[in-house]
Amino acid sequence: MYNNTFGNIFRLTSFGESHGKAIGGVVDGFPAGIIVDEAFIQRELDRRRPGQSALTTARKEADRVEILSGVYEGVSTGCPIGFVVWNANQHSADYDNLKDVFRPSHADYTYTQKYGIRDHRGGGRSSARETISRVVAGALAKLALKHLGITVTAFTSQVGPLQTDNDYTHYDLSLAEENPVRCPDPELARQMSDLILRVKGEGDTVGGTVTCVIRGCPAGLGQPVFGKLHAALGSAMLSINAAKGFEYGQGFGGMEMKGSEQNDIFYNDGGHIALRTNRSGGIQGGISNGEDIYFRVAFKPVATVLTDQPTVDKDGRETIVKARGRHDPCVLPRAVPVVEAMAAMTILDFYLLDRAGRMF
Repeated sequence: MYNNTFGNIFRLTSFGESHGKAIGGVVDGFPAGIIVDEAFIQRELDRRRPGQSALTTARKEADRVEILSGVYEGVSTGCPIGFVVWNANQHSADYDNLKDVFRPSHADYTYTQKYGIRDHRGGGRSSARETISRVVAGALAKLALKHLGITVTAFTSQVGPLQTDNDYTHYDLSLAEENPVRCPDPELARQMSDLILRVKGEGDTVGGTVTCVIRGCPAGLGQPVFGKLHAALGSAMLSINAAKGFEYGQGFGGMEMKGSEQNDIFYNDGGHIALRTNRSGGIQGGISNGEDIYFRVAFKPVATVLTDQPTVDKDGRETIVKARGRHDPCVLPRAVPVVEAMAAMTILDFYLLDRAGRMF
């Protein structure tokens, strides 16, 4: 298996499986001299960890990160930063009935076809538990971006049919962390929570979208033709488990408009070139323009449902599978910090690429 490394200059190589000994990674290309706030990194992991509310899987994991290298007296040295999070609460026996069958819409069949072997315990490498390494690396990227005045904030914008207004500027995004579904609209968050709990009680799952906003990003990040910033963000988001779609700016919603309505008009704001609107989502021609970058990621309903489903076993014989164990009824609340992490890593990587390509 290859392609376990993300990034160009800022690079994360992750390792580990859901029911293995640990999940971890190595971050290369991280700038020297950055204060590495381990408490902040742990808080980011706590936002992703299981068992944080009734809306998530009941698996109990502290997910405590250990920094192994690349940090001296709390400051990055420029050397590779190695880290590990030990798995402690696996219930591997919950998956014994899945050893020889292919769960619908999982990676079981494709992994078996490609490699001839798979770890059926919690999905092995295909498990969303792998995103632990992304959140740690993303937290490091956020610490570096903080020095540049760049912030990355994501929130749950849709669960099933319930959704926020598409204009994120209507909301105080800090309110998203005040409820377990991570939606900045308190009343809508309550409705979303009720829906998730109702679906959970039915043994089923529900999907939705996460919206992400990047503020303070300078103009000039991204490269034509094959290094476009929005393409990199889309690739990063679609690498997340259960992600099924990506749109930036007005995305598909803008297809109902005419070009004269869609265009962002430039004007002179006291000697400073500015835009009257930001329908482009902060990126034009694949290059950041200095406006807020915003995008949405669609996540499918979790494929593991606690009801009987028809399938086949490894020999092609038709059978019935029923999942057991502890699973998320909705991925959205725990996907929010993962989306932020992948966005932060992408922006830092492209910032470093931009600086590497300039003499002045």
